[in-house]
Amino acid sequence: MISIKYRINHQIRVKEVRLIGADGEQIGVTSLPEALKLAEDKDLDLVEISPNANPPVAKILDWGKFKYEKRKQEQSQRKKQKNIEVKGIRLSAKIGQHDLETKAKHARKFLESGNKIKVRLMFKGREIVHKDLGAEVLRKFAAQVEDIAEIDQDVTFSGREVSMILAPKKEK
Repeated sequence: MISIKYRINHQIRVKEVRLIGADGEQIGVTSLPEALKLAEDKDLDLVEISPNANPPVAKILDWGKFKYEKRKQEQSQRKKQKNIEVKGIRLSAKIGQHDLETKAKHARKFLESGNKIKVRLMFKGREIVHKDLGAEVLRKFAAQVEDIAEIDQDVTFSGREVSMILAPKKEK
């Protein structure tokens, strides 16, 4: 619903307000009872739009219609929002060239749809001794998708895992 709490009509607790009419014209600074009477005469509500201003700004409007329009505006903003997921791709230290290319194709699909990728390489057994080989495999992988991806987080080691995060390149 409406994220900002508005005070309407008799909930407003100030002596005077800067009043804006129903059609958007500036009426000026008026006392609260006078503003409420103007709103009542037009069968509309007095809504405190900007309570932090000095004096607070109040507008004469139809409260139900205002609430409806705010809700619709928030829904359209939520709809336009892009949720970025972090997809995962797992590699191994002894991965073959063809397998690496296949994984790169999958990564390309994820990147084209706007998602980030976390490329993970797990060491098995004594492979952990050759951490440099793991980092090298990740760099080869990044080189295969460098035309559409940029490194968001470089190679990081944590336990038996080496990881890197790739993000789609931003258009300039």
